[in-house]
Amino acid sequence: MKRKLINLIVAFILTLVVSCNEPETVVTNYVHSDGSVTRKIEMKSHEGDVKKRFNISDIQVPFDGGWIVRDSCEVDEKGDTTWIRKAEKLFKSIVEINLAYKSDSSANKDVLRSAGFKKRFKWFNTEYRFSERIDKKLSFGYPVKDFLNNDELLYFYSPESLKNEKESGPDSLKYKALSDSVKRKTDTWSTKNIVSEWIYEFSNLTAGKAGIDMTRESLKARENEFTKIVEANNEKFDSLWSNGILLRMFIGEDNALRYKTEADTAFEKVTKRFFVSFKDYSVRIAMPGKLIGTNGFIDRSKVLLWPVKSDYFLTEPYLMWAESKISNTWAWIVSGFFLVFVLTGVIMRVIKKD
Repeated sequence: MKRKLINLIVAFILTLVVSCNEPETVVTNYVHSDGSVTRKIEMKSHEGDVKKRFNISDIQVPFDGGWIVRDSCEVDEKGDTTWIRKAEKLFKSIVEINLAYKSDSSANKDVLRSAGFKKRFKWFNTEYRFSERIDKKLSFGYPVKDFLNNDELLYFYSPESLKNEKESGPDSLKYKALSDSVKRKTDTWSTKNIVSEWIYEFSNLTAGKAGIDMTRESLKARENEFTKIVEANNEKFDSLWSNGILLRMFIGEDNALRYKTEADTAFEKVTKRFFVSFKDYSVRIAMPGKLIGTNGFIDRSKVLLWPVKSDYFLTEPYLMWAESKISNTWAWIVSGFFLVFVLTGVIMRVIKKD
């Protein structure tokens, strides 16, 4: 997440900026009815140097020596070359995927991820559910749904391709206005999350030392005020914070002088948690049988798609799930034979009575 709000940590943010030369990555989970999963990774790059194209450090999911890897390239009408790396591996169960996540050394090893699989037998149908979950990063933040309406929330979670398509379509003005609204509101959301986390960290460091005006409850009551102060001084945040001016506006001159070290330590902890290193990617899921429910998007190839960005699991776990069912033909046949048997018995009894 690269927000403009905190100039104090520009050097830190720059280390997280995703290079435009990094491969575009899609991870596809082909879920089988026995609970095994074939996972495929496709990485596309316009970078010509193979050493820069597909570094192991670029891969967004756990990757070891058990993958089958294939390289290829495509040349478009303009003569531009796209380099493609595909990798595939069969995981015999969800347990294997989760073990890979636990020992993760990929580019996104700093976030906690897990997968789930459930199989439910319902006589005529067998239902399946597959999910992937990323744990939230902040402990005291606010859900983004508290800041966005339903249309904005849908836009916020939409894939970039869908956003670009809408912003360049016949309703472009509408969606550009929607985009601006989402950005403005999520900037406030980000600021308030940082303020909230800072209050908790700072109050922990000063617990038992400060007066009643410095308790967690009293600071929390002024959270909206602090948020507005930060937003109003966005462009000069670096100098205002380092000079102690903002802190004096927060907690008064005497407290600012006395607890400057604790305030800086709390802010450092929060920013490290907030700006965790993460490389975006997309997830696709192909389920066995007929799809009956999902919280994903349908892409142009009619496959379920989820964009995965650090914003999405900032204050809430990010859950990607799909459910499907397979008709149990044998159950229908057995039920049919049973029904015929029962009807035959009824008919024979009626005939005997007559």
